[in-house]
Amino acid sequence: MRVISGTAKGTKLNSIDDLSTRPTLDRVKEPLFSIIQAYIEEALVLDLFAGSGALGIETLSRGAKHCIFCDKSYQSIQMVKENIKKTRMEEKSTTYNEDYKKCLEKQKEAFDIIFIDPPYKLDIAVDAIQRILKLHLLQKEGIIILETDEKERELEELKNLEIEVYDIRKYGRVTLLFIRERG
Repeated sequence: MRVISGTAKGTKLNSIDDLSTRPTLDRVKEPLFSIIQAYIEEALVLDLFAGSGALGIETLSRGAKHCIFCDKSYQSIQMVKENIKKTRMEEKSTTYNEDYKKCLEKQKEAFDIIFIDPPYKLDIAVDAIQRILKLHLLQKEGIIILETDEKERELEELKNLEIEVYDIRKYGRVTLLFIRERG
């Protein structure tokens, strides 16, 4: 797994060899970042279920202002810190080793880009989005990217929120939902 583009292009990132984490594959990352490239410059980014931190690090490499990485797993957050150091992104990064609910509650600024990529079987992505909306943590023009393997379930649960799923992309068993607030 490598950084695809930007100042850290080509840097090999460490990842945890564990079934509870699934790094976003390059065949998914490349089209994802082509789609969101216009949002990245000077963006404030939240990588909520960070895993190895690859998504947040990719945004920093491409010109994001700052990224907050959150993961409940101590092992994951240590991996994120190693990868941040490896890419020399320490000054643009903040890490939290805690549950997503606690992390969201302590945020003071709204984000331009939020990545939500929780362990698939936990069914907590929609809860995370509800909390983000309730706490006003998404900029007016901001976007949420939800990675899931349960597209139909997620879309059904998202129907009740004041959001718009404006793009859906499928790559093998992975589906990316691109979300923004309505209005």
